[in-house]
Amino acid sequence: MEAFFVSSTTPSSSVLLSRYSVPITGGGVIGVRRSLRKSTYFISRPRPLQSTSSQTMAMASSPKVVEDGGGVDVFQKIKSHQEVVARLPPIEEVKTTLNHSIQCMLSTFSKSHSGYPSGSLIDFATDKNGYPVLSVSSLAVHTKNLLANPKCSLLVAKDPEDRSDLFITLYGDALSVPETERVEIRTAYLKKHPNAFWVDFGDFQFIRIEPKCVSYVSGVATALLRSGEFGQEEYKSATIDPVSLFSKHIAVHMNRDHSEDTKAIVQHSTSVKVEFAHILDLDSIGFNVKAGYQGKTMKLRIPFPRQAENRKDVKNIIVEMLEEAKAS
Repeated sequence: MEAFFVSSTTPSSSVLLSRYSVPITGGGVIGVRRSLRKSTYFISRPRPLQSTSSQTMAMASSPKVVEDGGGVDVFQKIKSHQEVVARLPPIEEVKTTLNHSIQCMLSTFSKSHSGYPSGSLIDFATDKNGYPVLSVSSLAVHTKNLLANPKCSLLVAKDPEDRSDLFITLYGDALSVPETERVEIRTAYLKKHPNAFWVDFGDFQFIRIEPKCVSYVSGVATALLRSGEFGQEEYKSATIDPVSLFSKHIAVHMNRDHSEDTKAIVQHSTSVKVEFAHILDLDSIGFNVKAGYQGKTMKLRIPFPRQAENRKDVKNIIVEMLEEAKAS
């Protein structure tokens, strides 16, 4: 996505193709990048499409134009639909994704090889502020590195198998969790990792990564590129989408018992006769699916007609969307 900025300032956060952006004539969107300090208005237009993996959104170019019965380029139709679909504000999407993630790549400064980074694949949970919490052993290399230099970063992939999906990098300082908070942190960690019996071993301790900056990128190699970063206070004050807290249960139920209904809703929303559609996750303003069309797999965003207030409201909205799809 190519952006033409009206302001010459550099914002601390980005809002690309979110619910704060609107389409403009000739393609693209006009929107606003917001932060606690300033707003930067921008106009963005799609870059030429580039090829990408099979699990990427269907924005990638294809050497062959695939047309529907009316002679319309199907993937162009999908692209146009996805460019303006409602999404969570990036900072809310980032914090929500971190809250639901359980594993990351931890980068520390190597104690043995001065000046070089050291990477560790590690489990994590989040505390009440959304800060990452790790359970580490004093014997581990990353723990020794953090004791020598607490500065580190965490890389989290929403879908590790799809490089066009959301990637988050959190930069921060590793701090020991005070004994007064240990019970609370232990409970939060075991909720995410119920089999982590080692948290009570004598050589293990909990550490918290206090964020200094959080950056994100998604839509790499597609026409829906989004990126930006947030400061500590912006991240701390952001909220986790409430509907996402029971997203997994709804997705499992819909995929197991109502897969044909989901397909009908996706077909109606996109005007494309997808061959299947499996819900990946939901939030208060829509849901994400993995869909198939003529041998190609793609991720699509399907908006709700209105914002869902709670779990029951999600059910009502899905029923309404299905009835509308069947009536069309």
